[in-house]
Amino acid sequence: MDKINEDPNRPATMHAAALPWEPSPAPGVERRRLERTGGERARVTSLVRYAPGSRFPEHTHGGGEEFLVLEGVFTDGTGDHPAGTYVRNGVGTAHSPGTDPGCVIFVKLWWMHPEEAESVRVDTTDIAAWTPTPWGASLDLHRGDHDHSRLLRLDPGASLTLEEARGLEAFVTHGHATVDGGALDPWSWHRAPGAAPKTLSSREGATVYVKSGHLESPPEAPA
Repeated sequence: MDKINEDPNRPATMHAAALPWEPSPAPGVERRRLERTGGERARVTSLVRYAPGSRFPEHTHGGGEEFLVLEGVFTDGTGDHPAGTYVRNGVGTAHSPGTDPGCVIFVKLWWMHPEEAESVRVDTTDIAAWTPTPWGASLDLHRGDHDHSRLLRLDPGASLTLEEARGLEAFVTHGHATVDGGALDPWSWHRAPGAAPKTLSSREGATVYVKSGHLESPPEAPA
């Protein structure tokens, strides 16, 4: 199936830990797709798992790429990216990724505005980089004219209201959370379009990737 949750203006939830790993064109590289608009060159959000020693052929990101390393160490021409690293590769960048020990990444492709050429790397394990809040802590990963990506760390029992005029998506990296009462386990993804406020909470504590500003007018995906 080429299309999965392809309409960014419709709510969607996917529990990635319950999905099967599907093969990619590269040996040892598998994927769990959460949303997808077409074939190999498409707007997509997915988990990608690299077996130890696996590599993916060099390729160019015509629509940009951002990813968060969940496990292991991801390596490309810019260096080694251990678990907890956020990387944003702008439109037109190219690399030949791989791994020695193996890794799992959460990745978004073809979501960037054509003018987004900036490359970003953030070590999210650097506690000093986080900003304390009444409900836990927050860490900006990227804030631009067209989208905003951040991590929110919720203390046990914490709750907060997210007010994003163009909706948001959330991916739980650690712990358990709810968005407007909908349960999200580790590695669960939820898309909540529209301007209505969303309530994010966690009974046990959680770390959640939240992206906003990109849903109403996403860049045109390749055919």
